[in-house]
Amino acid sequence: MTTIMILGSNSPSGANFCAHGLDLGADVIAISRSPEKHSIFLPYKWKNRRSIIFEQLDFNYDMERLETLIRRHRPKYIVNYASQGMVAQSWKNPADWMQTNVVANVNLLELLRKIDFLERYVHFTTPEVYGWTQDWVVENRSYAPSSPYALSRAAGDMQVALWEKTYGLPVVMTRSATVYGEGQQLYRIIPRAFMCCLTGTKLKLEGAGQSERSYIHFDDISQAIMLICENGENGEDYHISPRDSIKISELVKTICNILEVDFDEIVENTEDRLGKDHAYLLDSTKIELELGWEQQINLNEGLARCAAWFRDNLTTLIGLPQTYSHKK
Repeated sequence: MTTIMILGSNSPSGANFCAHGLDLGADVIAISRSPEKHSIFLPYKWKNRRSIIFEQLDFNYDMERLETLIRRHRPKYIVNYASQGMVAQSWKNPADWMQTNVVANVNLLELLRKIDFLERYVHFTTPEVYGWTQDWVVENRSYAPSSPYALSRAAGDMQVALWEKTYGLPVVMTRSATVYGEGQQLYRIIPRAFMCCLTGTKLKLEGAGQSERSYIHFDDISQAIMLICENGENGEDYHISPRDSIKISELVKTICNILEVDFDEIVENTEDRLGKDHAYLLDSTKIELELGWEQQINLNEGLARCAAWFRDNLTTLIGLPQTYSHKK
């Protein structure tokens, strides 16, 4: 039975991949610096799934403990979703982002290069390292970050590439379109839009929602990551993205239409945030041709699934935090 260790298991993508691994019969070791979240945000606790092994530890302080866990469980694959996220907030405390995404990252790489039984390390990173993509871009390492968050991730990616080149670390880097799906944090744009529509509260739309994004469902991400674990080429980068994009304002209008809510009654336009890129457009031809991946859930289907999930869980969701809380 394959053992997979998932770093950043409290992230929506990480939690979904935990569930995906269990469904495929893997033993899952989940690591997060925060305690497990409410089960409503943890797909691996939905349905009648086997249990994971969960360990709470912080990469900034607990690297020796992490090494002990790796050597005890001997995972075949380690997938890293862990990072200090959030673009707007990274301007306020940039050193926190550098500490987690750069300093702790290099400490993790130093640990992993000494693990001789690891078959693959998947570093889940972000298209924001590219800055504003004017067109659909293929995998490259020409970075142009526009925020402290993106800068910290670009530095981390460069570290990963250097450790692979120098030490032969069995690593693959992935960048995905904007993720969404059931169980996402309530402060992200799609959950906020659903919550505002269902509760009759105002949705503040930065820059009138003129930014353009591609959206990929968590299930499609998990399928791609497993393909990369099993068949990816070490030292390579892979994009995971659909072939279409949408303005955020149009995305919100779609959600309003699904819930039969008037867009103009719900939305309040605000100024755009500092350093916001207009678009991240990723060409995913490489993973399609080399590994046979293809998107299974289009945006309309995914939003319909989200709508059902929000309706079914609204009473619980209303009582949970709706805004981002910064952790050092």
